[in-house]
Amino acid sequence: MNAAARKIQRVYLTLTLGNTLAASFIWGINTLFLLDAGLTNLEAFAANAFFTAGMVLFEVPTGVVADGWGRRMSFLLGTVTLAGSTFLYFLLWQFSAPFWWWAAVSVLLGLGFTFFSGAVEAWLVDALRFSGYEGGLELVLGRGQMVSGVAMLSGSVAGGVIAQATNLGVPFLVRVGVLVAMFAVAFLLMHDVGFTPERSAHPLQATRAVLKASVDGGLRHPPVRYIMLAAPFTEGVGIYVFYALQPYLLQLFGDPRAYAIAGLAAALVAGADIVGGWMAPRIRKRVKRRTSVLIATNIFSALILVVLMFTTVFWLALALLALWAVVASAGTPVRQAYLNDMIASKQRATVLSFDSLMGSAGGVVVQPALGRTADLYGYPASLAVGGALQLIAAPFILLSRRQRPQADTASEGSPAAP
Repeated sequence: MNAAARKIQRVYLTLTLGNTLAASFIWGINTLFLLDAGLTNLEAFAANAFFTAGMVLFEVPTGVVADGWGRRMSFLLGTVTLAGSTFLYFLLWQFSAPFWWWAAVSVLLGLGFTFFSGAVEAWLVDALRFSGYEGGLELVLGRGQMVSGVAMLSGSVAGGVIAQATNLGVPFLVRVGVLVAMFAVAFLLMHDVGFTPERSAHPLQATRAVLKASVDGGLRHPPVRYIMLAAPFTEGVGIYVFYALQPYLLQLFGDPRAYAIAGLAAALVAGADIVGGWMAPRIRKRVKRRTSVLIATNIFSALILVVLMFTTVFWLALALLALWAVVASAGTPVRQAYLNDMIASKQRATVLSFDSLMGSAGGVVVQPALGRTADLYGYPASLAVGGALQLIAAPFILLSRRQRPQADTASEGSPAAP
C-alpha cells in the first residue's frame, strides 16, 4: 500500500470510527427506550420497521446526491439529518408521544442513514483505485469492520452505562453531539478523488437515471441480482436479532432495568465485528470461492438462531449469540468485496445503495412479523423463526455462484470492475 492509499485508508477508518461511535451510543438501549416510552413489542419493532422503510424510500433519491453531488456531500448531509432526527426521538420520549409520531421520525432516521449507505464505501473503493492500490478489498474493508467493531463496542457499553447512571434519553443526546463533531471532521478530511460527480438540473430525471443504473448494474446482472435477492432475508433477520437481543438477554438475566447488560448485547456484536473483520482476509486465503464463505456463514449462523430456542441459561445464550455474531461478521467483508468487484465505478454508489435498499425492504416485513411472534410465543421462538427465514438466502447465493463470475475467485491483486 503506497502513501496515497494509506492516507485514503486513514480517512476511511476515521470516518468509520466516528460515525459508528455516534450511532452505537443508542444501539444497546434502543428497544428498551421504545418500550419505556410505552410502546408494545409490536409497536417497538414496527417503529424500527418504519426506520427501514425510510431507508427503502430514500435510498435511490440519496443515491442521486452521492453520484450527482459527491460522496462527501452525501456524508455531510447524513450527519446533519441523523443528528436532527435523533434529537426529535429524544423529544418524543420526553413527551410520551403516540406511536404514529415515532413512525414519522423513524422514517427521518432512515433518511439520515441512506446518505451514508453506499456513499462511504464507494468513496473508499474509487479513491483507493485512483491512488494505485492493487491489493484485495477484503483487507481494507476488514480493517474498517474491525474499527467499526471497536467503536461499537465502546459506544454501546458506554451508552448502557450512561443510561443506567442517568436515564435512557441521555445516550441520544450524546449521539447528537458526536454527529456534530463528525460533520466538522468530514468537512476537513473527506474529498472526492477518483470520481467526478455528474450533476443534473432535473432531480426527477436524475432519480430515474439512478434507478435505471441500479437495475442495469444490479438486478439485470445475474450474479449481482441473486446476491441482492438474498439480502432481504439475511439483513432483515440480522436487524431484528440485533434489537431483540436487548430485551431477550435482560429477560434471561432476570433484571429488566440492568441497562448495562443491554449495552453488553450490542458490545457482543461489536466484538464479533472486530474478530470477523480480522478473520475475513485470512479465510479468503484458504477458501477459493467467496460464495463458499457466504453460503457457509449463512447456514451456520441460521442454525445457531434455531438452537437458541432451546436455551434458558443466560451465559450459554450469551456464548451462542457471540458465536452467531462472529460467523455473520466474518462473511460481511467477503460479501462487500464480492459485490464491489462486480460493479463498475460509475455505478458503484448507486448499486450499493440499491443493495442496501433490498436489505432494508426485508427489514420492513421481517421486524414487525418477528416482533409479533415475540409477543405471542416469546423471544426464543422469534429467533428460531428468524433462523428459518435466513436459510432462504442460501439458494440465492448458490444461484449467484452458478453464474461463475470472475469476482467469485478474485484474489489479492486481481482487478476490480472498471
